[in-house]
Amino acid sequence: MIAQAADAIRKGELRARELVESCLSRIAGLDGLLGCFLSLDGERALERAARIDEELARARQRGAGAAGPGGMRAGTREAAAEADGVLAGVPYACKDNICTRGLRTTCASRILEEYVPPYDATVVHRLARAGAILVGKTNMDEFAMGSSGENSAFFPTRNPRDTTRVPGGSSSGSAAAVAAGLVPFALGSDTGGSVRQPASFCGVVGMKPTYGRVSRYGLVAFASSLDQIGPLTLTVEDCALVMEVIAGHDPRDATSAQVSVPNYREALGRDVGGLRLGVPREYMGEGIEPGVREAVNAALRVFSDLGCVVEECSLPHTEYALAVYYLVAPAEASSNLARYDGVRYGLRVDAGDITAMYSRTRRQGFGPEVRRRIMLGTYALSAGYYDAYYLKAQRVRTLVKRDFEQAFSRYDLLLAPTSPTVAFRLGERTEDPLSMYMADVCTIPVNLAGIPAISIPCGESEGLPVGLQIMGPPFAEVTILQAAHAFEQATAGAPWRKREGERR
Repeated sequence: MIAQAADAIRKGELRARELVESCLSRIAGLDGLLGCFLSLDGERALERAARIDEELARARQRGAGAAGPGGMRAGTREAAAEADGVLAGVPYACKDNICTRGLRTTCASRILEEYVPPYDATVVHRLARAGAILVGKTNMDEFAMGSSGENSAFFPTRNPRDTTRVPGGSSSGSAAAVAAGLVPFALGSDTGGSVRQPASFCGVVGMKPTYGRVSRYGLVAFASSLDQIGPLTLTVEDCALVMEVIAGHDPRDATSAQVSVPNYREALGRDVGGLRLGVPREYMGEGIEPGVREAVNAALRVFSDLGCVVEECSLPHTEYALAVYYLVAPAEASSNLARYDGVRYGLRVDAGDITAMYSRTRRQGFGPEVRRRIMLGTYALSAGYYDAYYLKAQRVRTLVKRDFEQAFSRYDLLLAPTSPTVAFRLGERTEDPLSMYMADVCTIPVNLAGIPAISIPCGESEGLPVGLQIMGPPFAEVTILQAAHAFEQATAGAPWRKREGERR
């Protein structure tokens, strides 16, 4: 859909400004109910769209634009490059923990409420260079800590499929904005499932790339060894296109991998027959809702019909992953968030001395979930407890990673539910943090191992979307996208797909 929109704009069948105006109009009509956006950048978005339209019109007058990308020569070099990009004129939204020059980046926190970055994150820069137009920043759980979209310091986001339900978190606004048709695609960040879980709850596609595949430069850090930026889209083809633009080595990120980026879209139509798919029994057992299990089992039958070999397998250390994550992630968060002390960034609450100023700023600036994780992490790193908790957690993390390595020696991909449940009701788990943490139980092992995974819609339960998670070995995004696209095409006529289309 994104490629078709960009092609229509390039040929003059659709103006970029009309598409941006359409998005802004839809946001104005629906966002009061859904709460997807924290900031809008409508004026700059319309100016960029108009500039791209002008560049394309000049090219068409010379007979160059109609031939497609590559023909731009008129206007400024920057404007010509934008109009020449594969996403020229396509609007998008960006999670509010990704830095955008001149547009505030709050992380949905009071402590950064007025922070305006002086630079763009690498992903934002690459999308702009490809011609994509940022229309706004999306709501999220504060500093990406949460699984429901209810932990924003400003207001919760609601699920477009049922506004009494949560959209999932922490990329809640991005997933809901795409599901509601407010933007064609959005960026999120995934530390323990924060792209895939809301994608599952909202019925859209969400990808967590291999750690190091997409630059983290400009992403406000939560847990640096786990964070990755990923796209949320309506289709697998759209996901592949956005991945082609944002992936690749970045010298400004020391953890960025120097691995070439394949043409993901070229692989989408390939036959998946013969692929060996493992289904870890630990992901299909206790705690998985019957409706979710039924939808995932139906998806497994589709892959069998496509000629794939589907077998049960085991990842024996999965049961420890949740505990490991809630030691490693808060430990890294407590260190990363130490910089917000009232001196260097954002909020400062004045007091009689500097110690009191630190204390009051952090107490008033951070919400309860962030304070809870900072305290957990500080405790795990403290003298006397480091070996007992943090070091032991890192050792078990290695065992979780080895489980995946052994599984991928036998299987091309692994399949599992993205979430054990469908979207739960707003407020249902806010008083029970442990119950809330269980919402990410199927996605967290992927982040601990640093491997790629995607969530795609695979059916319904209780009338709500169910997500299928496809996991692969490091840098196997192309195989994951190939399998996801084959499933999407094979189920194009399914009744639940038709109902999904009618809702949009």
